[in-house]
Amino acid sequence: MVDHTRPIVSVIIPTHNRRELVPQAVASVLNQDVPGIEIIVVDDGSTDGTEEALSPYFDRIEYLRQDNRGVSSARNLGMNTSRGRFIALLDSDDLWRPGKIAAQLSFFHRHPHLLICQTQEIWIRGRVLVNPRPIHRKRAGQIFDISLGACMISPSAVMFRRELLSEVGYFDETLPACEDYDLWLRVTCRFEVGLVDQALIVKHGGHPDQLSQKWPGLDRYRIKALVKLYKYSPLTVSQQTLVLQTLAAKVHIYDQGRRKRGRAEGNEDYLMEARVLLKQANDSGRLLRPDEGG
Repeated sequence: MVDHTRPIVSVIIPTHNRRELVPQAVASVLNQDVPGIEIIVVDDGSTDGTEEALSPYFDRIEYLRQDNRGVSSARNLGMNTSRGRFIALLDSDDLWRPGKIAAQLSFFHRHPHLLICQTQEIWIRGRVLVNPRPIHRKRAGQIFDISLGACMISPSAVMFRRELLSEVGYFDETLPACEDYDLWLRVTCRFEVGLVDQALIVKHGGHPDQLSQKWPGLDRYRIKALVKLYKYSPLTVSQQTLVLQTLAAKVHIYDQGRRKRGRAEGNEDYLMEARVLLKQANDSGRLLRPDEGG
């Protein structure tokens, strides 16, 4: 049976139809040489025998099952169920290297003011080792500006104190993709991000079921995230300007793509909101002042 004393770290592993991969993810957590780890696997409506594949681990994990509602819902269920003082996320097609949890706990002990940290990563694409480009290397500190252009936090690399959730909220379950981009922007606009500068996760890519493969035109979801960020997050004036500039670029790219495919202009609510925000910003000159103070 799972130990019901309060764990130090809760590990949340969402999965959907990955019976061949998720046991390896679980094993990589069990191989962490740290006591007090709670492992919660949330099966998001798998139909491939995932539950059976995980059954040998049932005495060491908490297995939750829900109807297929998406990765955000699965992660949120796991986090709401968890009891640890720290929360770590692990995608079911990724692996942790030995020492990952210990290194991050040690980091937090040395940096008690920080709420979140991550590690570097190793990339595997189609079973081939790929060197991440310099732009994809994880950074430390105030990384909001670079996070606007590309998602600079990997879910499988991150650990955070539980109180971060009460500050910024959970994953947005209305986003079928780019849900991590949305959450990490809400984090980085307010908080410094710590870094354990070691490659402690193995990140596998190229699966046909990955969200980046499943949802073409991902900029539509980044646009929605940016509109939400601008309207509801406590941004400084300079951050507002950066968001507007990024939003303008992504709307332009998205509209260009639609025209190339011979499609009409998108009329989704968040696209219309984005255009209204940009028109207001243009009319007031906001997009012309990227260096104004906050």
